[in-house]
Amino acid sequence: MKKIALINGLGVLCSLLFFTTAQAADSQSPAGQWRTIDDQSGKPKSIVEITESNGVLTGKIVELLEGAKEKTCSKCEGALKDQPLVGMKILWDLKKEGDEWTGGKIFNPADGGTYASKAKLNADGKILEVTGKWMFFSKQQQWQRVK
Repeated sequence: MKKIALINGLGVLCSLLFFTTAQAADSQSPAGQWRTIDDQSGKPKSIVEITESNGVLTGKIVELLEGAKEKTCSKCEGALKDQPLVGMKILWDLKKEGDEWTGGKIFNPADGGTYASKAKLNADGKILEVTGKWMFFSKQQQWQRVK
């Protein structure tokens, strides 16, 4: 009887250890859904889903929120002109370097521009600091983890 209780106890302990480790690993990856905030109004604007494949991050808009002013990319040029924002890829080619994801690009539908980009998770994995850079100018946003 004691052996069965010991085996059950070890099983529960292993399950808890696995769950805790998996949860910690998830909080250290930017993969998931993130709420973006409008710079002018301070209101939630969209949900961006970031995926990781072969160590490279890609992000696309999956939902527009009430703070979103436009539903299509009126400032875009070429094939993206007037295309729906939902489904649009806005982040790509970010690779892990130390505690940041760097070397990528971010597309801003508000001005139709593409910028060098990097991203960094805060310590608890709930905020993603996303930076776009053009020449000497940079702009940072804090995206909030949704899932």
